[in-house]
Amino acid sequence: MNWHTMMWQSDGVSVAVSLLLLLMSVSSWFIIVYKSWLLHRSIQQLLACKALFWQAGDWAQARSHWLAVDTQAMFMPLLDAITHPAQGLSSQVAASDQLTRRLREGLQAVRARLQFGQDLLATIGATAPFVGLLGTVWGIFHALTNLAVAGQYTIDKVAQPVGEALVMTAAGLAVAIPAVMAYNLMGRRLARLDTELEGLAYDLRALAQAKSLPTP
Repeated sequence: MNWHTMMWQSDGVSVAVSLLLLLMSVSSWFIIVYKSWLLHRSIQQLLACKALFWQAGDWAQARSHWLAVDTQAMFMPLLDAITHPAQGLSSQVAASDQLTRRLREGLQAVRARLQFGQDLLATIGATAPFVGLLGTVWGIFHALTNLAVAGQYTIDKVAQPVGEALVMTAAGLAVAIPAVMAYNLMGRRLARLDTELEGLAYDLRALAQAKSLPTP
């Protein structure tokens, strides 16, 4: 019996569980592919931004190099943090504290973009096995109920529907395992990026304090 036939003969709960697992799988693989590209590109652009920034002859050249490399403006909040003029109550705070606050906010903005999808991967990895188990339990219950109504208890009558129900458990694991592996691998890459970002923020703060930078 193929998957299409099994779904056709299943009840609403089994179909809903199957569709939910399919949605979770598609979502996780979309996040995996997109974030793999995003993190790879971000690491390359961040390292290039740092290298070109410190090789520049002046601030205007450094900014133009940064803009040329950071094509998605992923790290622009850090660059803007050291040139953004103080406004409102923040203008009454010491200049060094203003700079620290703006850099902290810039870091948070960059991290928020880089962390996109991590929560979804963690949720799918944690819940997909239980969703599959729910489908298995319900499938077995449904199969045994149908057998009881039919009044036939031969092994060949039980093996097929129970086996089909157990497929749900395998499906749940097939959805969860890639999500968990991707979450852990991307977490390591995010940690590396975070270290580079903190180092860059520290260097920018030191540069801004050592020299008065023009506002754009």
